[in-house]
Amino acid sequence: MRFTDALQAAAHRHDSLLCVGLDPEPARLPGGWRGDPARLFDFCARIVDATKDKACAFKPQIAYFAAQRAEGQLEELMAYIRRTAPDVPVILDAKRGDIGATAEQYAREAFVRYQADAVTLSPYMGLDSLEPYMRHDGKGLILLCRTSNPGGSDLQAQPMADGAPLYEHVARLAAGPWRATGAQIGLVVGATFPAELARVRELAPTLPLLVPGIGAQGGDIEATVRAGWRPGVPMAVSSSRAILYAGDDADFATAARRVAEATRVALAAACRSLAGS
Repeated sequence: MRFTDALQAAAHRHDSLLCVGLDPEPARLPGGWRGDPARLFDFCARIVDATKDKACAFKPQIAYFAAQRAEGQLEELMAYIRRTAPDVPVILDAKRGDIGATAEQYAREAFVRYQADAVTLSPYMGLDSLEPYMRHDGKGLILLCRTSNPGGSDLQAQPMADGAPLYEHVARLAAGPWRATGAQIGLVVGATFPAELARVRELAPTLPLLVPGIGAQGGDIEATVRAGWRPGVPMAVSSSRAILYAGDDADFATAARRVAEATRVALAAACRSLAGS
């Protein structure tokens, strides 16, 4: 199944816009696992088990594994998700951006080694930096557009020659000529900037959106849904730390499930409210 279809199917099946981020820090693991990088898979697998019926996607962040020399655990985790939650697509959060043969290797890393359904990418080297990923049929390319961090404004909010900010130019390219290639294009837009999120949705009305910034970053769920959600158009709202570290002892997975469910319910309620207004 193509990424966009898989994301929409999971959202419908679980009545969920929640994307569970998997960013495991050894220093924050629970109980006797704390400080042990050999337990990253064990921790994330328990989170997956606890939240797989609450999520429309999982989003492991590659740096949290690579920094601990734990790429093998990431491979194991990706295979575990495919085996135990085959209906939930996996977005590899890698934010790659390069050209030519190097981009081909990054695409192979994401889609062949890790078997991801989609990968986050920086679009700022242009279309030829995306083309190697496009050759992997049905895979998702989720492009940084208006990111959730304050420093994103340093470049993304800068005006182009026509006066529109750079992030709007990215959205137009993504929704226009880049999508016209047939690629499964999506955009990353932060919940911390709801006005910009609404503008991106206006410019790219049918593109999937990956929206980080709720939970620990403080993005507002109702404002996020109002700005970015439209019926029938995939949107995955990502929460990582608020779910992963909801509990710090033996029942951490139960606590994670409780927070995931509360987030899922709040997102679903905001969608229903908007649909009924």
